[in-house]
Order: sequence, then structure tokens, then C-alpha cells
Amino acid sequence: MSAGPKPFLAAAVQAASVFLDQEASLEKACDLIAQAGVAGAKLIVLPEAFIPAYPAWVWTLPLNRRAEVIALHRELVENAVDVPGPVTEALGRAAKAAGAWVAIGVDERDTRHSRTTLYNTLLVFDDQGGLVEHRRKLMPTGGERMVWAAGEAVAPRVHDTPFGRLGGLLCWENYMPLARMALYDQGAQIHVAPTWDASEQWIASMRHVAREGRMYVIGVCQAVHRDAIPDRLKFKDTFPPDRQWINPGNSVIVDPEGLVIAGPLAEREDILTAEIDPGRTSGSRWIFDAAGHYNRPDLFEFAVREREAPDDAKPRTARSAKAARGGASGGKSARTRARAATKGRR
Repeated sequence: MSAGPKPFLAAAVQAASVFLDQEASLEKACDLIAQAGVAGAKLIVLPEAFIPAYPAWVWTLPLNRRAEVIALHRELVENAVDVPGPVTEALGRAAKAAGAWVAIGVDERDTRHSRTTLYNTLLVFDDQGGLVEHRRKLMPTGGERMVWAAGEAVAPRVHDTPFGRLGGLLCWENYMPLARMALYDQGAQIHVAPTWDASEQWIASMRHVAREGRMYVIGVCQAVHRDAIPDRLKFKDTFPPDRQWINPGNSVIVDPEGLVIAGPLAEREDILTAEIDPGRTSGSRWIFDAAGHYNRPDLFEFAVREREAPDDAKPRTARSAKAARGGASGGKSARTRARAATKGRR
């Protein structure tokens, strides 16, 4: 009988970007990955939009200060990340050197069209430095829509790793029930949730997602002191003068029962670690398995329409999927590249 994945050390890296500086933020990210690797972490998670910065001004800077909004957006575009490109190559080398899988959020610049549209993007690297996931946040939240475009219809993925099945969602994607279900349906055991949200409600959400999915959740946020925002950027005056921490962080690691096993880590930059035993996920699902025995596919139907190419988003039916495997003929199946993954009939 197979013993399954063994317990391992996971790291939530709570740190601040070098604000709007791609090169310095990349260097800091690689240094932090190295530090976590030396500590023995096999999974290292960094925050949302770490390179080159989370655009914190979207929540406080009024649009009538138009010149500042334009200048800030220009800096963000100029320091954004091309995927693939030199930044992803450097991150891949850092992951390989650390011997760890790495998840990190970046501001991505679209290189196919105008080179000025931005996305909030999750990158996942394996322990050999390969970029195994490049996915844009499906829906920016609130003021973020002034900066980031909505991502393409690409479903979140679960990856087989030496330490278990790994998936992830960015920030408030975790509030999308069907996005979570897509990961549960793929048997996720470890879930990464890079974010900007440091609220008590968010910590409660991380506990809920862990308990609902019966999986480990690594919620990691930037801890941004007021001094991390350069004085030349006048939008700092939109924060109360006595507010020293623009974002306190509150990163957490939660077990499959919804219990916090590390954190919350507040008002400092640090690396939060915890031992994760992937086998606990299957044991915990004896009582509740959202995509398994607690599901009712005879009553509720769940489907994911996956895009396999940017210009093709049509769902693949059961018949067309069979045709794609050579089991049927017809032009329709050749045109239908996206898969509709519907929960099986029992």
C-alpha cells in the first residue's frame, strides 16, 4: 500500500514590495525564497502583486487627483512583469536553488497587444524552476478594476507535487464558490491564497475555506509600513497620519479542520512556517467531502469551461470530447476545444 506524501514544511512569506520597483522587488523576493529554502520549506508562498507592488492607492486616492493617478499607473506599467520574461526566469532559478515550489503574485503587463493593459497574476513554479501555472485573477475587486483587467476564462488548476495536490486562488477569488469547487473537484490538499486583505473577516474566511475544502490553507499578505511608501508619492497623505501600518499583514496557515496552526502574523515582515501533513486531508473528509460523498450530482450540476487557447472558449460536450479522442466524427468537435467538466452521474 502506498504511504502517500509525507509531512513537509510550508512557508508564508509576509513582506512588503520595494514599492513600484521591479528590480528591487524581484531581488527581495529571491532573497526571501532562499531564506525559506534554507529553513527547509518545500512550499513557499509570497503575497499578491508582490512584484512590483499592490496598487494601494486605488482604495484611498480620489480620481480628481488625476495627475497623481496617471503618474502612479505609469510607474506600475513600467515596472510590471512580462510573462514569460527575465523576472519569471529569475524566480524559476530561485525556486530551483531553494528546492521548493513557489507561488507568488505579480502585476503582469500584457505583451500580446498594447503592452499597457495590466493583470493581477498568480505564478506557480515547481522545484525544478519550471513555470507550471500562469493565471490571471478572474475578477479584480472594487477599486482594483481601475488598474487591472479581468483575466481570461482560465480555470484554476491543481498540481500533483511531491508533497500533495496543490491549488490556489488570489484574494477575493476565494469568495467565488464555484472557483473553490473547481479546486475541490480536483482533489486539492494544499491551497495557497495570496492576498491584500488583512481583516478579521479574511482570517475567518481562510478558516472557512480550509474547513469546507478539508485542506490546508496558506493565506499570505503583505505587511506594509508607512515608511515603505516613498515620500515622493503624495498619495501617502490619504492614509490617517497616525496609521503606521498601511497593511498589517495577518498571514495565517490553517489546517483541514479550520484551526489556525501558524499566525496571524501582524505588523512585521517575517516568514511564517508550519508543518503540513497532506494525509490529514483524506482523513478529515470522512465527515464532509464537498466534491465527493457530500455532493449531490443527481440534484446539482457543476461544470468548468476551460480555455485551451485565447481565441477558443466554447465548451466541450461529452460527445465532442469523445470525438477529440478519436471516438466520433464531425466538424463541431474540431471547433470545440474547451472542456465542460461535469460531475459524473452515479
